[in-house]
Amino acid sequence: MKNIITRRSFVNNSSKLLAAATLTPALINISGNTSVSTSKVLKVGLIGCGGRGTGAANQALNADNNVIITAMADVFEDRLHQSLHNLEKLHPQRVKVNKSNLHLGFDAWQKVINSDVDVILLATPPAFRPDHLAAAVAAGKHVFCEKPMAVDAPGVRKILTAAKEARKKELSLVAGFCWRYHYPKRATFDKILNGSIGKVTSVYNTYNTGELWSRAKQPEWSKLEYELRNWLYYNWLSGDHIAEQAVHSLDMMSWAMGDQTPIRATGTGGRQSRTEDIYGNVFDHFAIVYEYPDNVKGYHFSRQQKNCSNSYAVQISGTKGNANIDCIRRVHEISNEESWQYQGEENNMYQTEHDELFASIRKVKPINDGEWMAKSTMLAIMGRMAAYTGQTIEWKEALALEEKIGPSIDEYNWQLKWPMAPVAKPGRKL
Repeated sequence: MKNIITRRSFVNNSSKLLAAATLTPALINISGNTSVSTSKVLKVGLIGCGGRGTGAANQALNADNNVIITAMADVFEDRLHQSLHNLEKLHPQRVKVNKSNLHLGFDAWQKVINSDVDVILLATPPAFRPDHLAAAVAAGKHVFCEKPMAVDAPGVRKILTAAKEARKKELSLVAGFCWRYHYPKRATFDKILNGSIGKVTSVYNTYNTGELWSRAKQPEWSKLEYELRNWLYYNWLSGDHIAEQAVHSLDMMSWAMGDQTPIRATGTGGRQSRTEDIYGNVFDHFAIVYEYPDNVKGYHFSRQQKNCSNSYAVQISGTKGNANIDCIRRVHEISNEESWQYQGEENNMYQTEHDELFASIRKVKPINDGEWMAKSTMLAIMGRMAAYTGQTIEWKEALALEEKIGPSIDEYNWQLKWPMAPVAKPGRKL
């Protein structure tokens, strides 16, 4: 999968990160009357200072000449200071974070939100996202919200409520579903939604990749610190890899369906190659069938298994043709009476997310991705439920569930020993 421009490949490669400093910041072209002058400095607060958060902060600073970083938060001191160091290298004149605005600990996020920032970047593990987003919107902040947005149904409902509140307050809320900001995919899905292949009859989507990173336990780490530093492998922190990673493909399925929600889902999954304790309680493969109205079906396959063939694609069938989007080979094509391939501009979708966020703030024309980003997240959670239980799960039933799979945000402390649920075994009711 070497040809995929991923967030991880961008932020984990220090040479690429430093090279980004040579990029000319995107100038926002504003015409007509605006309520937010281009000369006004927009202050940004970063919550979650790992690689993804640092990358998002760098992109925010590249999006607008009058953006500065003034507050940062993380639970890990090394992450906090490494992120600050990297950002200061990239933007020495625009990182204005004094010691009093470097916040450490489980309440650090609230201190950033309570500061005088205009924009919040949410990049912690997804379990924390619903509370962070709700608080940011309540405080009147514009938000970039990384995916997935939640790990359980109560979290999704909180996201939906926050999205409605953001709309009322005319706040911009941009989702980290980066493919929606990719010009080739925008052009392709625009044609699909405008009837180029007729009525969609099925969507086949994959996210089959290799294994990801893990960090060895250090003697000084508590149980919780070890789990937080390896959050991918604990479903109460990540939502499992169908939510944490493969949700990108599910989001494209939803996009093709006009963000219509399915009626139900049935599926399977399990652990075949990642069975050691270091992999917590998550699965390494999923296979889910989503049933939509009018007998339309969505087929999802994902896995994280090394030395296997890879696939990251969406194939859409319609009554008048087919569409193929291959994220590895960078193919965007439609086959019908007049076959079409995308021939236009290729953009850095991660940067475009922030370009459009800050442009919307300047223009006072808010972007609100809230409803569809919550639905796409719920698709992944629903698929995980179907695989974990072996049951057919109804959308309405899944979204209404009250069960939280992790602790409440105010329960976190370094002595917390949250009991890890056993690896799921199909054959049980919700």
